[in-house]
Amino acid sequence: MTIGVMQLDFTVPGARSLKDKRRVIKGLKAVLHNRFNCSVAETDFHDKWGRARLAVCVVSGESSQANAQLNEIARFASNHREALMTDYSIEML
Repeated sequence: MTIGVMQLDFTVPGARSLKDKRRVIKGLKAVLHNRFNCSVAETDFHDKWGRARLAVCVVSGESSQANAQLNEIARFASNHREALMTDYSIEML
């Protein structure tokens, strides 16, 4: 069993308040969870208007499958229109 963990960093250029940022991030979290059947949580920059960090976790029987799924999630998230992905990292446990 392999657990894949990915951190995604975003900027939210249209956010004028924490409420604006949370609306965008909440929507992105829901889409990722529903589309890829993964766990998603906001893990950092809770009090910053224009920044967010999400952690995504997947469990798989093989590390190559977990890595492929996380890369697909990163590719999908990089095309989100309201949040710009600035960086990501993947770790296998």
